[in-house]
Amino acid sequence: MNTTTEKCDPGEIEREIGRIKRALLALGTMHPGSVSRQYQVCGKPGCRCMDDQKPRRHGPYHKLSYVHRGRPVCRFVRAECAADLSARLETYKTFRTLTDRWVELSIRQGAADFFTTPTSAGNQGKAAKTDAKRTSR
Repeated sequence: MNTTTEKCDPGEIEREIGRIKRALLALGTMHPGSVSRQYQVCGKPGCRCMDDQKPRRHGPYHKLSYVHRGRPVCRFVRAECAADLSARLETYKTFRTLTDRWVELSIRQGAADFFTTPTSAGNQGKAAKTDAKRTSR
């Protein structure tokens, strides 16, 4: 979708931005990233994870991964906290969706405000002068 050429009512853009602002105010606690389940090998001789026939890794452990200020962060999360953290991750996804839409609407609004073509009457006069200069050479 090309946001710079799509036509939309400026009032409708303002109303949708207002709806987005209200939705953002209603969001709760959030956290970026994703949670994965990890299984580990401790490496101790005689442990079940080192069994030659049927090795069984330790776990599952819940691992949170995200990037903050350009740096990757990984942390292990207790199993009893994983559900609450998942809700915060979903809230963050909603936050990103809303802000992405707000930016898209702002770009469309800016395109209408700053990059619209002049009226055809004013444009015709300039074109006629340009054509006259070109033909006289």
